[in-house]
Amino acid sequence: MNDFEILSEVIKKRRTVKPAKMNGKSVPDEQVKQLLELADWAPTHKHTEPWRFIVYAGQKAKEFVSQHAELYRKSVPEDKFNNDKYEKILGNGNNLSHLIVCIMKRDEQKRVPEIEEISAAAAAIQNILLGATSLGIANFWSTGGMTHTDAMKEFLGLKFDDNVMGLIYLGYTDSEYEGKRVIPLEEKITWK
Repeated sequence: MNDFEILSEVIKKRRTVKPAKMNGKSVPDEQVKQLLELADWAPTHKHTEPWRFIVYAGQKAKEFVSQHAELYRKSVPEDKFNNDKYEKILGNGNNLSHLIVCIMKRDEQKRVPEIEEISAAAAAIQNILLGATSLGIANFWSTGGMTHTDAMKEFLGLKFDDNVMGLIYLGYTDSEYEGKRVIPLEEKITWK
């Protein structure tokens, strides 16, 4: 198999595996470090390298998920609070191994448009997801719950211009997943 075929296989094999489908087995910290090294090779404009990561492992990951659920409980007005959503956030901690909070740290000099910083951070996240897939690690890039709120930024001690890009849940699964695309590729491409 050539490099393109290997890469193509990994990309097409990558699937979202919700934390509830993870089995609780631990991913070695060394492999998580390898994933973060891949993230660091994402494209970046003017070498701002805006990606930052907070890694929670084992019990610390479960504690973060619990704190996330409580942040939701405290931040949502009582009449808008949804107990099912709270329980779902809380349940995400049951079987995961690691959780990575992915952050776009805005270049303080604002040398490039914000969209370029967001795109670079998203590319770093995709590198993590593809690397995890290649290692047989189940992964889920979540943007739900309180992820994109000012309350989460405050909880994490981020600056106003920084953004939480998502939470990556890592673990192993006993399930097999198949991918699909619902819009034919031809409808997404215009050749000129």
